[in-house]
Amino acid sequence: MAEATWPNLAAMFFDQADRLGDKPLFWSKKDGVFESMSWRHAAAKAGALADGLKALGVVPGDRIQLVSENRPEWAITDLAIMATGAVTVPAYVTNTADDHLHVLNDSGAKGAIVSTRSLAERVLAAAGGAACLEFVITMEPAAEVDGVEVYGFDQVADKGGTGDAAGTAGQWKPDDLACILYTSGTGGTPKGVMLDHRAIFHNCAGARDALLELGLDDEVFLSFLPLSHSYEHTTGQFFPLTIGAQIYYAEGVEQLSANMAEARPTIMTAVPRLYENMHDRIMRGVRKSGGAREKLFMMALELGRRRYLDPGGLSPGQRLADALVERLVRDKVRKRFGGRLKALVSGGAPLDPEIGIFFTALGLRILQGYGQTEAAPVISVNRPGDVHIETVGPPLKDVELRIAGDGEILVRGDLVMQGYWRDEDATREAIRDGWLYTGDVGEVDGNGCLRITDRKKDIIVISGGDNVSPQRIEGFLTMEPEIHQALVMGDARPHLVGLLVPDRDWMGAWARENVKDAGLLADDGDFLAALGAVVGRVNDGLSVIERVRRFIMADASFTIENGLMTPTLKLRRFRIAEIYGDRLEALYR
Repeated sequence: MAEATWPNLAAMFFDQADRLGDKPLFWSKKDGVFESMSWRHAAAKAGALADGLKALGVVPGDRIQLVSENRPEWAITDLAIMATGAVTVPAYVTNTADDHLHVLNDSGAKGAIVSTRSLAERVLAAAGGAACLEFVITMEPAAEVDGVEVYGFDQVADKGGTGDAAGTAGQWKPDDLACILYTSGTGGTPKGVMLDHRAIFHNCAGARDALLELGLDDEVFLSFLPLSHSYEHTTGQFFPLTIGAQIYYAEGVEQLSANMAEARPTIMTAVPRLYENMHDRIMRGVRKSGGAREKLFMMALELGRRRYLDPGGLSPGQRLADALVERLVRDKVRKRFGGRLKALVSGGAPLDPEIGIFFTALGLRILQGYGQTEAAPVISVNRPGDVHIETVGPPLKDVELRIAGDGEILVRGDLVMQGYWRDEDATREAIRDGWLYTGDVGEVDGNGCLRITDRKKDIIVISGGDNVSPQRIEGFLTMEPEIHQALVMGDARPHLVGLLVPDRDWMGAWARENVKDAGLLADDGDFLAALGAVVGRVNDGLSVIERVRRFIMADASFTIENGLMTPTLKLRRFRIAEIYGDRLEALYR
């Protein structure tokens, strides 16, 4: 990859398009079938839109908000904005009108580009209160708004005439601002992270170096995570573009399995929660099948687990059995993932080692990495030939990493953000002498791999002074088939309490088995009692200070739609606490 010859991301894209021409780049569903868009066609659309934006008065440094689900137009718009020297400000499709208003006003966006009519309605509802907003461009027809010009996507592209965005894109420098990515706000108001072209290039080069032994060639990515998040923005968009890969856009979580079979990706990036959901779905199917199929599957799982934990430890008989289940079980599992997957990459949150071993045992390579938006975002990742699932691997190439006296992970290199948009105090707190203070606590093991042990900001300090990691305990709870989601609280209190979302399938099965009278229904008290035994099992494997002493059930699942999860499936702890705080506090009385 010749990223050193590319001054910016837009110039890279146009150069790649000139080289790859009519080869397929983007794939999206139309009338139920994946259809491709070539590099040449995508470059023409991006160039025309860039010239159209200039005709609307967009100048270098202007901020343009982008609100869209994952689709070819997302990447085309992002690249068109950067080609003008302007700055992309991605926003989540789950944002409310108030969320959009905050991002528009905080970033001082001159314009907004929106995909669907329903998304446009929320942006347009915020437009009247956005002081700097001059225009909105919609990919689908939308209503007019007083004081704001509303244009169609193709209408703006036609304004560009015969401009030469591809020819002029090269004038922007590596340290020019490329995008402002607003953190998803697990703990409060999101901040705008300023990333320049150099930071994203640094990540792409590091990713290529880390995965090179896989034999990067004609790669195929399946884009699923929101492109407004730095993880997908870099690893699911710009990294594939730098290596000349193809990108399929998944339709959604419900269609993900079908899309994997259709796209047959070679590399896929996702967050741990998605892998947990896959694990649960696979195991439910196995239990339902029962009989010989279940026994063969569990044999494959056990032998694969042993092989990972002790590569030379299988007996001759076990090696023969392992070869048998390789053909009868693992090959079938790999086909469900498309049949040519080189690696699953996990990031965005800690991956439970048991989940990692599960996929490894089934013949799927899973590489856990670590990063944050402020580092563009990848800091470290396991290498394909030397996987240590319980760690997040060694740092990327040309990343300096050290552990501070209090255990905090510090990072330095071109990947570090310029700072937080219009927040000098927060920037000074996060970056000191060039080192990014991540807020995470960790250690480097004898293999040179980074192990994340805690999150400074999420650590619970119980009243006795002991530090407890809630994510660790929540991970153990949700590994139980009866528990779908869990949140643990107890800061400055004598012990921990929990908020549990039971698994719906388990609730139904439990009620059918335990409520014999058809005229009666199981109530919350029944389920609480049954869950008590589950929590007890988990507590048996925890230290005294980590045990959940009391718990309640949530009224509903934590979802993106109800605002209790971020778009990358992390718990919004502060919002959950607003709703359930009083009931959890009552557990101490």
